[in-house]
Amino acid sequence: MLEAIIVLTLLAVVFGLLLGFAAVRFKVEGDPVVDQIDSLLPQTQCGQCTYAGCRPYAEAIANGEAEINQCPPGGETVIVALADLLGVDAKPLNEEHGEAKEEKTVVIIDEQICIGCTLCIQACPVDAILGAAKQMHTVIKDECTGCNLCIPPCPVDCIYIKPVETGLKEWKWPLPTHNEKEPQS
Repeated sequence: MLEAIIVLTLLAVVFGLLLGFAAVRFKVEGDPVVDQIDSLLPQTQCGQCTYAGCRPYAEAIANGEAEINQCPPGGETVIVALADLLGVDAKPLNEEHGEAKEEKTVVIIDEQICIGCTLCIQACPVDAILGAAKQMHTVIKDECTGCNLCIPPCPVDCIYIKPVETGLKEWKWPLPTHNEKEPQS
C-alpha cells in the first residue's frame, strides 16, 4: 500500500513538472487571430471605425462585436483581406464611418497662418505634427496617415489636404489595357 502511494506521488510530481514546463515553453501571448487582423489593418489609429485605434478594432472583430467593413483608410483592400482571413463574405464599406480614398493624402500646415494653438497636435493620433504652444507647427509627412482628424479643431483653417507625391518607392506599373484589335503581321 505504501509503495502505491509513493509511486502515485512520484507520478503526480513528474506530470506536474511536465505540465509546468509545457506551460512556460508553449505559452501563447494574446490571441493570434487578433494579431493577424491587426497586421492587415492600416495602422492609421484614426478612430473612424469608432474604436480608439487599430488594435481595439481588431479585438472587436475577433470577438464578433464589430463588422469588417468599418475602416475607411483600409478601404476595399482591407475588407477583402479580412474576409479571406476570417472566412466571411466581403461587404462594401460602411458609409457611416467615412469614404474610402482613391489616393493617399497627407495634410500640410500653412505656417504663415498658424497661430500655434496646439489643437491639431492634440487631435493627431500618430503624433505627426511637430510644434509648440504659440509657435508655428509643421507636419512630418512620412508619419502622417492622412486621417484628417487635425482639420476640424483648427480655429484658423491653416491645414490643407494634399495628395501624397509618388516617388520611385510608391510608383507602380499601370495595368495593361485590352485592345480589341490584334496586331497585324
